Amino acid sequence: MHDFQLIAKDNHSSARAGLLKLSHGDVQTPCYMPVGTQASVKALSPEDVRACGATILLGNTYHLMLRPGAELIEHAGGLHGFMHWDGPILTDSGGFQVFSLADLRKISEAGVEFQSHLDGSPQSLSPESAVKIQHQIGADIIMVLDECIPYDAPEEYVLASVERTTRWAKRCLDTHQKSGRSDRQSLYGIIQGSHFNHLREKSAADLIAMDFPGYAIGGVSVGESREKIYEAVRFTAPLLPENKPRYLMGVGTPEDLWECVERGMDMFDCVLPTRVARNGTALTRKGKVVLKNAQYAKDFSPLDPDCSCECCRNYTRSYLRHLCMAEELLVLRLVSLHNLHFMCQTAAEIRQAILEKRFVQAKTEFFQDYFGKNN
Repeated sequence: MHDFQLIAKDNHSSARAGLLKLSHGDVQTPCYMPVGTQASVKALSPEDVRACGATILLGNTYHLMLRPGAELIEHAGGLHGFMHWDGPILTDSGGFQVFSLADLRKISEAGVEFQSHLDGSPQSLSPESAVKIQHQIGADIIMVLDECIPYDAPEEYVLASVERTTRWAKRCLDTHQKSGRSDRQSLYGIIQGSHFNHLREKSAADLIAMDFPGYAIGGVSVGESREKIYEAVRFTAPLLPENKPRYLMGVGTPEDLWECVERGMDMFDCVLPTRVARNGTALTRKGKVVLKNAQYAKDFSPLDPDCSCECCRNYTRSYLRHLCMAEELLVLRLVSLHNLHFMCQTAAEIRQAILEKRFVQAKTEFFQDYFGKNN
């Protein structure tokens, strides 16, 4: 049975710590979810990811339905068996990826028709099929099909989109409840509304009335400023049930975790930590380290002296810079491993600060370290 327990609340902000019980294990919140778009966290094995401290991964319905296909994954024992990950998994519905194909898709009440980015073949997703595909994939948490729209969309379109997303959510919920999988897979609703607060409020009210076991804030990180993202969270999070998990979709830099936990969010995912790692940038307690910079050529100190990951225990900045300049594949693994470890440890640090009733102080100290010095 899936369950969420609120463990502690901060006295001076909306920060909260919880425990999410899922079919494949427990997840302590706040949590950062590494992104395994195509049944793989890029450059890392599941064992690496577990060693980083991650307890839950994110998979991508759009990419997995196209390749290798939901039926194959189902025959392999679901995504857990297919990719050899025994912990919880969350899959998005594919909505964000489909709607980013602006020139290759057509939206209707039935769902969305689009062309595959792989071979141009015609594809479709409806609320019903999005849920059924996620049933085949077998994730612990699955998401409704929603419409993710550009930040600059006019209010009239945003209203129509919010209403359509609500109707789609109801169809997703009906499909899920009829499947008999509610005790094994939790279906979360997604709040939309762009930067229009009254539409965010309407979307939240409509979805809360359906009593989903968890809620996500969607339609953020789609071109707007970081301040606008934080404002959307500040307004929307208090509208959501206190006794259910809150997931901020596609947002998850170190500073985002602190800022958005402070505003009441529990779960985060973002491709940035592994994406910048593949470009030779490490996230450390003292800020970003761009390994290609010449200053690290003779720097024989660890990447981050405060980090206990495999990379920082065994390798120097000088060696990592050499790997970058020589374009050796090992650097992709080592820096990706470090960045994920840093993100998971940051989430753990935030949680501990909430439990010890010192969140605001801990946030101030982190920001002083992260933004106050250059490496």
